[in-house]
Amino acid sequence: MILVADSGSSQSDWMLALPDGQRLAFTTKGLNPFFVNEKDIAKIIQNVPEILPYADRVSEVYFFGSGCTSPDRREMVSNALSQLFSHAFISVETDLLGAAYAACGDRKGYIATLGTGSDVSFFDGQDVLPTRQGIGYVLGDEGSGVWFGKQLVTKYLYGTMPADLSEMFCAKYRINKEIVIKNVYQRASPNAYLASFAIFMGENIHHPFIDELLKNGFREFIATNIKLFPDYRDYVCHFVGSIAFHFIEQLREVCDQYEVKVGKTLRRPIAELFDYIIQREKNYEIQL
Repeated sequence: MILVADSGSSQSDWMLALPDGQRLAFTTKGLNPFFVNEKDIAKIIQNVPEILPYADRVSEVYFFGSGCTSPDRREMVSNALSQLFSHAFISVETDLLGAAYAACGDRKGYIATLGTGSDVSFFDGQDVLPTRQGIGYVLGDEGSGVWFGKQLVTKYLYGTMPADLSEMFCAKYRINKEIVIKNVYQRASPNAYLASFAIFMGENIHHPFIDELLKNGFREFIATNIKLFPDYRDYVCHFVGSIAFHFIEQLREVCDQYEVKVGKTLRRPIAELFDYIIQREKNYEIQL
């Protein structure tokens, strides 16, 4: 039985190939190894009722996750997964590679993540190539849920948000300076906390302030990420993540301005990623 996971910082999507040909889908908290340790990852997985009846029969686990960018972080996730899936082959790779498999298949192209965080890379048909991007929510993550959440919170606290939006923001979140500082600087997963405010943009998407904020964020993302690739106009750029999916109108408008060719836009790539992995493994079996 093959288990595939696509994990962001806020949520992880899982899909298991059952013996009868059906698929079992479930979700867990985000398992970014920069924000949760090996013990926490193992505990989260071991408390998922959907997977427990099949744990001993899982033979292969393919985990694609945010934060799995170095050997030690990938090993941390692998060790945690092996505690439950003790008989399985376990592969841990970056979420960008998973997104590339889901959107590109085996074709070349750019793959951009715009979810809780943001990142971009070129997929050569087999691997995502190393880049300078993906430096995290403190230094980067332009155009992501974290970036937009940060903009909303700071403009609200500074009093520079339009009055009508500020009233709605206050009524929805009931936050103040002390609450924000505690969640950002003293509690776990500050990136997920900041990204949670991005929901407010979807509820007020037609407000001129929100519309311009979105476009500014996407301009920043393209200027500091995509435009650094000299041949970005030569390939299609696929987008993955909730921010890209929900705000595709503004994203397309900005991409047109910069001559970025928009390909697929996937909110969550788990279904396409699962299909790719299952087909690939079947082909391997045939070759053997």
